[in-house]
Amino acid sequence: MTKFTYIDLFSGIGGFRIALDELGGQSVGFSEIDKRALETYKTNFNDPEGHDLGDVTKIQELPNVDLVVGGVPCQSWSVAGKKRGFDDPRGKLWWDAIRVIKMSQPKAFIFENVKGLMDPRNRANLELIIDSFADIGYKVRYQLLNSFDFGVPQNRSRIFIVGFREDMLEFAEEFNYPEAHLADRTVGDLLEGFKLKSILKHKFDPHLLHGKMIPRSRNAFQKIDELNDFFIFCDTRNGHSTIHSWDLYDTTEKEKRIGMAIMSNRRKKRYGDADGNPMSVDDIAELVQGATAKDLDKLVDKRILKKTPEGKYDLLNSKNSSGIDGVYRVFLPNSGIFSTLTATGTRDFIATEYLDGDDPSKYKQQFIDKIFKPKKFRQVSSREAARIQGFPDTFICHDSDFSAQKQFGNAVSPPVVKALAEEVLKTGVFKSTLMGNEHGTEAANTGTSEGLDALQPNLQPS
Repeated sequence: MTKFTYIDLFSGIGGFRIALDELGGQSVGFSEIDKRALETYKTNFNDPEGHDLGDVTKIQELPNVDLVVGGVPCQSWSVAGKKRGFDDPRGKLWWDAIRVIKMSQPKAFIFENVKGLMDPRNRANLELIIDSFADIGYKVRYQLLNSFDFGVPQNRSRIFIVGFREDMLEFAEEFNYPEAHLADRTVGDLLEGFKLKSILKHKFDPHLLHGKMIPRSRNAFQKIDELNDFFIFCDTRNGHSTIHSWDLYDTTEKEKRIGMAIMSNRRKKRYGDADGNPMSVDDIAELVQGATAKDLDKLVDKRILKKTPEGKYDLLNSKNSSGIDGVYRVFLPNSGIFSTLTATGTRDFIATEYLDGDDPSKYKQQFIDKIFKPKKFRQVSSREAARIQGFPDTFICHDSDFSAQKQFGNAVSPPVVKALAEEVLKTGVFKSTLMGNEHGTEAANTGTSEGLDALQPNLQPS
């Protein structure tokens, strides 16, 4: 096993470290400013005095190391962070990451960030980051990797940026991103105190499940010829596992038809140019014979519709991710994947009962009667969140469940890091005896960040 040294920037609770230590890495320093994340990190890793490097923005001196890694705070690039990019102080931490690389001159580095950094709207920002690494002497590549593709039952797509020092180009040319190796695991395998059960998966004609419009591509949660292993609570779309508010509340057949009619027609241009338009009583009456203002007002009282100041009507639950009554998705225990864990929490739940569906026409009602109404679903625990992220059961979670959930939502998945770092190791780059102080610039040797301002021209708002 090749031995190598590394520094862990923006270390969080140690997702990078778990993987690198397994591969023979030796940590010589870490940087994290979140007090509770530090508590978890120090509980799990026994570091000598002086290894805590403190605030990355204040680091002025570093030892020579083989590798620098880190998950640069990413909320400013994510959907949850409203994509503020370099307008957000957290986005500007990239310049400190670049400064540290210039200072320490590692043979290689690995940085992780949200996939939003690859969004076309952030393209100029990503190119600026890559060019800035090139300016300090690094050959850089980047690629999206999804935790699901590396044995972790979670849909977590992240950009991983890998750089090799310019005198290590022979090794850089040998580097390849890891290939996917799926694991035959279900969400139920990770639940605490849960009795596993084998479920026979039935195959169906896709037209029976999706009607005339069979999607060209399916996301990781869905199989084109099987019943979905999750249910989504949403009034703005339809499907064999979509639960509408009129499915849950006490409604008449006429009220159900009104709800379906509004859902199917609210995006049509005849009612307006918005992506979802309020409709008048007359508009709705044209679609549902006999529909009256009284019918619509009853649906307002039942919290299915909302009435605009202009007297028009729209679906109350018109934002997909908000779900219905605080529930967005419920995953069955036989699902092979769970949604992305986030630091801000989730409206996604796990069912504590299996559902053996063999009839698409009855599937939704079976779920409502067997799982939803008796409330046989719950959010994941801290330990389950750790498992969904690929952390070992030996990892000690923070005492506060709220803090632990936030920390796992911020963390990098260790199995992904391990697969990626193994590919870096395969190049043989860490067997080279050439150290950073033999190659580095004056700024690297003195530990100053002189000239780094030149790497920050015309920051592009995202």
